[in-house]
Amino acid sequence: MFKKVLIANRGEIALRVIRTCKEMGIKTVAVYSKADADSLHVRFADEAVCIGPAASSESYLSIPNIIAAAEITNADAIHPGYGFLSENAKFSRICAEHGIKFIGASGDQIDKMGDKATAKETMKEAGVPCVPGSEGILETYEDAVTKAREIGYPVMIKATAGGGGKGMRAILEESELQGAWDSARREAAAAFGNDGMYMEKLILEPRHIEVQIIGDSFGKACHLSERDCSVQRRHQKLVEETPSPFMTDKLRKKMGEAAVKAAEYIAYEGAGTVEFLVDKDRNFYFMEMNTRIQVEHPITEQVVGFDLIREQIKVAAGEPISGKNYLPQMHSIEVRINAEDAFNDFRPSPGVITSFHAPGGHGVRLDTHCYSGYAIPPFYDSMIAKLIITARTREESLDKLERALDEFIIEGVKTTIPFHQQLIKNEKFREGVYTTKFMEDFVLEEPAE
Repeated sequence: MFKKVLIANRGEIALRVIRTCKEMGIKTVAVYSKADADSLHVRFADEAVCIGPAASSESYLSIPNIIAAAEITNADAIHPGYGFLSENAKFSRICAEHGIKFIGASGDQIDKMGDKATAKETMKEAGVPCVPGSEGILETYEDAVTKAREIGYPVMIKATAGGGGKGMRAILEESELQGAWDSARREAAAAFGNDGMYMEKLILEPRHIEVQIIGDSFGKACHLSERDCSVQRRHQKLVEETPSPFMTDKLRKKMGEAAVKAAEYIAYEGAGTVEFLVDKDRNFYFMEMNTRIQVEHPITEQVVGFDLIREQIKVAAGEPISGKNYLPQMHSIEVRINAEDAFNDFRPSPGVITSFHAPGGHGVRLDTHCYSGYAIPPFYDSMIAKLIITARTREESLDKLERALDEFIIEGVKTTIPFHQQLIKNEKFREGVYTTKFMEDFVLEEPAE
């Protein structure tokens, strides 16, 4: 087992990893930018190293600075969390070259699954259902026209290096294709330095359902059931729950088997997520694989009863998995609390938290790095907390979530708590009747002064 783990991340996920390491008797090293000097992950780690100024490119994305921090503290492993360098194949390889274990996928595995077009071809070879689409990157606009006619409209073009909804366009008919093609390529080139495009059939009334998997260094993988992440705004998840209200026992078995098949085909090591689009008739199609721990991993932990970060660390240290697939025993919902003004187009709201009161009680978990007096920096993602509710049934979870949100007080900055309070009162959401298009019809009502 590792003696010391450096956490190459910040905020709540860094604190989350530190807690599990402490429980396992592993020393921890926090890294931080100058903007994060007062963050809780810095306070609770055994050691802390400043790795640069506020800008991510000069701190949390600086591979030389992070490797130097690991070497001067004699860390024998690095946990990348999510975001930043967690799916960076170069970083994974550099860790290996320096004799430091990267607690995550190998560089080759990230390469196979990180590029969406390559990942789709790999999954086809593995026998995992994929959305009908182009065989790799479309070289020219004429290729896009030909492929769209072959697949049949509506179609979706996507940036092969994409993420966060950038470089994606839905095209309902051929007259829209030229404009969408040009604008998507410009956006992708600006965001990723890569304007490569591929095309897929547009799935109508889709749900975004992902399956949590863990693989070990012996080629075995298991799944830990599904999470429904369909409630999204601009391709960013807002709420996640497990089990999915759309799921059946038959579908869960088929999707779980497909996810395990995907992981074992590439001999995947570590915690990962196989993401699927599921249409209204419960046909499912591989979308992508995330080769890291997910933001929403706590709801899986709550319903299967063990610590996913601990499993990640054990697998990275060479221990085998049990090989057993896990099914949800409870119902769990996570809402992401962002420092954003939901009534002003979700504009970021950095600043000083003047008052912070966390909700509590049975079945209530809060993952956060914030506290009263904490200054939320404007340089990073606006998520400041994850409220996770667990109960025997979905109805009980929703009632408990409503109570917990009413208790949750954050003053000094705007947050998305009022948005979630309205969301869970929505009739369609309460009934579990939602797709990835849910937010397009959701009307947020400005509270009366």
